[in-house]
Amino acid sequence: MTASTELLTVPQVMARLQLGRSAVYDLLRTHQLASITLDRARRIPAHALTDFIRTRLDQEAAA
Repeated sequence: MTASTELLTVPQVMARLQLGRSAVYDLLRTHQLASITLDRARRIPAHALTDFIRTRLDQEAAA
């Protein structure tokens, strides 16, 4: 699997963003962070996490 197709679990995203489970699920629920569901498992494409971080950095720089 290449980096562009790597799928992350919620705990992996929690660790990378240093956020709790409910904060990550809030980002998913509000579509600030894209995800897919496979069976009952939520997965976040690595590029979606990168895009989320880039967007937040751009918002901070514009403020």
